[in-house]
Amino acid sequence: MADTVRAEGSDTAEEYEFTLRGNVQFDGEPLEGVAITLEGNGFEAETETDADGRWSIGVPEKATYTVTLDEDTLPDGVVVSEGSATRDAEFGLTKNASVNFFLGEGVRTTVSFFDQFVQRAINGLNFGLLLALAAIGLSLIFGTTGLSNFAHAEMVTFGALMVLTFGVNFAWPLWAAIGIALLLSAALGWGLDAVIWKPLRKRGVGLVQLMIVSIGLSLAMRYTYQFFYGGSTSQLPGATLPADIRFGAVALSWIDIASMGVSVVVLMAVGYFLLRTRIGKATRAVSDNPSLAAASGIDVDRVIRIVWVLGAVLAGLAGILWAYFRPGVSWDMGFQILLLIFAAVTLGGLGTAFGALVGSIIVGLFVELSTLWLPSDMKYVGALVILILVLLFRPQGILGRRERIG
Repeated sequence: MADTVRAEGSDTAEEYEFTLRGNVQFDGEPLEGVAITLEGNGFEAETETDADGRWSIGVPEKATYTVTLDEDTLPDGVVVSEGSATRDAEFGLTKNASVNFFLGEGVRTTVSFFDQFVQRAINGLNFGLLLALAAIGLSLIFGTTGLSNFAHAEMVTFGALMVLTFGVNFAWPLWAAIGIALLLSAALGWGLDAVIWKPLRKRGVGLVQLMIVSIGLSLAMRYTYQFFYGGSTSQLPGATLPADIRFGAVALSWIDIASMGVSVVVLMAVGYFLLRTRIGKATRAVSDNPSLAAASGIDVDRVIRIVWVLGAVLAGLAGILWAYFRPGVSWDMGFQILLLIFAAVTLGGLGTAFGALVGSIIVGLFVELSTLWLPSDMKYVGALVILILVLLFRPQGILGRRERIG
């Protein structure tokens, strides 16, 4: 996971070059002691308004930050009257940006625990589905080659960066940018196997050595991304659409609905591919016993090549959806969820695609629901604790070898 820098706003205002500031007033009178928190791009800070109602927080770089006014620190009968108490802030051409909250008289409403639970559960399902896309690709590669590919995180990042390149930098239509990103992801998977992994397999390199190569490849790709794209976070078109579609207590945006719909359709297509097509059945055969599959006339290298292409496409698609879920595109975004991807694969059962799906849903739900009780920074740790507990009682994972699907 990316490291999070914590700081007090009053200290960061002078420490950093860029500053977010605002002024909190009600009926022309300044409000002192109102709590303001800021987070984004691996940075967190908090401060309070001074006697003049002013606050300022310094940040290390220009990026998109989420600023929250704690309504519990407002006087009785005063609420945020326009918009929400949480706002996204971006810098323009200057080193300063202003964030203002409009206050008025009103009754502060609270969300019930049940409504929060339902909203978090839907968010967790959305996160679990996009996590499943990446986890299934990783599981297929492990099942057919035995390789724990740590560079899978950079394949996730690659898809999002390509959409950023063609959809934002080149200003192409979003549908075209996504299509090109998936095609380039497929080409990346084909190229990695052709240039690196197949020659190493032919030389009989052991799995431990292959894993070390994947770690080195991960580092090389990640810092190459940083060199060309920088260390800031960028937004894809439509990433900040409001959640104005309501189903009872659940508020979703069109992006959320599209993300879950695409994930479900793609996962169903992958299931059909593995269970009903000749290549899918060959993939399962290679996963169970490569030597026997080769003796039966299956071209093992061809199957592995197809798996690498499919895994890269699924990873690229997961990266695009992850960029909308976060939201934001950064050079290390895939690495931020790498441990969760491995946790999902291990929890469901190593080498089982359907197990990776089940494990991903569990991890996604737990990560989001745990924020009802745990600090947000602890939610990923909680998912890994669940993984450890499950493996203590069922080391092969939830599905294990009983239902190996590639």
